[in-house]
Amino acid sequence: MERTVPIRSSEEIELYLRTIYSLLRSTNEVQIRSLELVHARMNSSLHTLAGAETPDFSALIYTLLRLPDCITSVNKVILGQSLESFALNGFGAVETWQEVAAKARRRRCFFDGSSQLACYIASRSDIDDVIPSLTALQIEWNKLHHLLNTAPADLLKKVAAGKHHALSELAAVLLVSEDDLQRLQTVLGGRFINILEMIASRESDFKVQLLNGSLNDYRKATQTWWRNVEEHYPEINRRPIYFVSSNTHSITNLLSGYAVTQKDNILAYLAREEPQLMAEWEALSQEPEPNQANFFYYTLKKFQAAMPGDSAWADQYQFEQERGIRRVASTHAFDIEANIIDLAALDPNTIDPRIAPCPPGDCGQWDFLSKTDALILNIDYPLGFAAYNLLAKIAENTRQILGIYVMGKAASLNGGRGDVIIPNVVYDEHSKNTFLFDNHFSARDVSPFLSYGTVLDNQKSVSVLGTFLQNSTIMDVIYREGYTDIEMEAGPYLSAVFEMYRPQRNPVNEIVNLYKVPFDLGILHYVSDTPYSTGHNLGKGTLSYYGVDPTYAVSLSILRRIMDLEMQRVTAG
Repeated sequence: MERTVPIRSSEEIELYLRTIYSLLRSTNEVQIRSLELVHARMNSSLHTLAGAETPDFSALIYTLLRLPDCITSVNKVILGQSLESFALNGFGAVETWQEVAAKARRRRCFFDGSSQLACYIASRSDIDDVIPSLTALQIEWNKLHHLLNTAPADLLKKVAAGKHHALSELAAVLLVSEDDLQRLQTVLGGRFINILEMIASRESDFKVQLLNGSLNDYRKATQTWWRNVEEHYPEINRRPIYFVSSNTHSITNLLSGYAVTQKDNILAYLAREEPQLMAEWEALSQEPEPNQANFFYYTLKKFQAAMPGDSAWADQYQFEQERGIRRVASTHAFDIEANIIDLAALDPNTIDPRIAPCPPGDCGQWDFLSKTDALILNIDYPLGFAAYNLLAKIAENTRQILGIYVMGKAASLNGGRGDVIIPNVVYDEHSKNTFLFDNHFSARDVSPFLSYGTVLDNQKSVSVLGTFLQNSTIMDVIYREGYTDIEMEAGPYLSAVFEMYRPQRNPVNEIVNLYKVPFDLGILHYVSDTPYSTGHNLGKGTLSYYGVDPTYAVSLSILRRIMDLEMQRVTAG
């Protein structure tokens, strides 16, 4: 195969990565302060003010959303692949510690209640995510520590008491806008003053220890995850599957229909507790009824969170199980839930009508479901290279894969937040391969279900090593080469796809043609960040309801494709 020129061209980022992994080779803990200088010098697009005295609140908020709340009390972070690795290294049964989670990153972590945080990792991508996040947090923490100690002694008390102009005075002390300070206040909520007092009281000095870290250790962790799936659903080894990597709420919501059955209860709750969302519903209620369902999919979690105990969740899980949907939570391994959906057990009366493979009256519509033996295996999308490990393990242990569909978030260099990107070329920074493939989705598959954004197909994507590991130099090169879609999983997934139909390991630094794979293949991304054109990232805010629109548009497209293929397969058989 023809070789391809690697896109990565930043010596500063290469130096940063070499420094990280040379330090982590130590069997002892390493200090994050050793990385601060090389972190600042790489000029990360997510941390543009790392080397400045002025705080970077976008970077600070970004990291706080991707680390557990307890990180403000943590001094040492331990990264390991399995419960055994923690025990063998003298940390005992870490799963008896308090389980904690970040708001915007799925990673199973446990806090000892004092100063240690233990986290399961699935691949080197977790390292490339955690270490820069800790470094960015420490840099920004210590900037704020210095500035807060120049403030009047009673200023934080005035802010806590809501004194007039106190917040603007604090913003001036911290060298940020009042809007930025209010965003931090929103993220921290009731912890805002306590966290600022903690930052003022001490400097941050994180330490990190990596346990093991070999490829074999990651394979063992993946095997532990798969064994748990098999134990919960042994038939998965004997039946054909459609593999879907996405979140695990949209696919299940569309196929079960549970949220729509709770419409009256949800609206009553919103009328009492969420007037803004209720006003949004009143506007949406004028739209066609099928599109209204997205609103209830979005608000279901808010309604359930307000219910006492776990009764609302238990009711949903029972409803789903009666329709052949089984949720498998991860145990003793990284945090990736699997949903196994038996197509034959679905209830046509509650399936979202937009999924129907043909118009009512034109065919039996759902008659084929009673004759199918296929399953959908839907997993929470993993982080980076874990995608390769997971798909390779699934392919090894299942009878037949009929389709592979990947939905994920991306940064776009030419689109807006809420748009959908459909690539047919992927450059992978892990393997340095350029993958060419027949993406079985186009704009016309998604556009009918997208209310706010735009669908961009025939795009070129880059699978990067980590969100912090980009700077203007790299993005300029990416854009000049015509790549506009930046994400983390497509390349690793395509490396596994290559090995599913070729008798060799995936190559390195080549142009790889995947046009003849013997199963359906689709990759779709929705835009969550626009760093190049507008400087917006999720440190600036969240997608909120606008993230639901592309999520469900893509999910509907995937499920319509699966149902259409399965109807053809059953009819032909």
